[in-house]
Amino acid sequence: ADALRAMKSFAFRDLLLLQLRNLEEKKKLREQDAYPVKVSKEDLYQILSYLPFELTETQTTTLREILSDMENSHPMNRLLQVDVGSGKTIIAGIGALVAARNGYQTAFMAPTEILARQHFKTLVKFFEEHTGGIALLTSKESLVFYGDGLQTKIKKTELLKSVRSGKVSIVVGTHALIQKQIEFGNLALVIVDEQHRFGVEQRAILARGMEIFPHFLSM
Repeated sequence: ADALRAMKSFAFRDLLLLQLRNLEEKKKLREQDAYPVKVSKEDLYQILSYLPFELTETQTTTLREILSDMENSHPMNRLLQVDVGSGKTIIAGIGALVAARNGYQTAFMAPTEILARQHFKTLVKFFEEHTGGIALLTSKESLVFYGDGLQTKIKKTELLKSVRSGKVSIVVGTHALIQKQIEFGNLALVIVDEQHRFGVEQRAILARGMEIFPHFLSM
């Protein structure tokens, strides 16, 4: 009986410390500045018109909550948890396009090259009208899609210049996105897929040296 009470006590202390740490992290985020990403009904309707289907009620509610968070001048820190095939890449992609309409960049990070390529193909397929540049950057590939079916291979050095200058609005990639030589011009949104496979420090590297902290969407 004493051992059982001790186990429960230790378990409670662990949870208490975890919650206190979470509160501390939330307080730090509230003290950070973020780009307020505004969305007009006209822009949103135009982006949704790119899709060959209508969003479900749940997808619409989820998108509304994400875009509402992104309008704040403090960083969003949201988890999108759904089953495989539920359209999370589409929801995240709409958020990225809204950021692009505001003149900002999005980093879309995946744990494997296969998954990064899959996200890139999905964004290109459903948002082919987007002319702000969608790039794929892995250890083996560097591609840029410019809209209207125009996709080309590009030297990594040239792609890095385009990312630094802000000419490419959405960059999809693997751990390659957190290499030292990569600098974003005006990064407003970071999307991390399979977030449990990335550490907090790895995600923070994307925002290194920035006075304006990006919104975070973990999937």
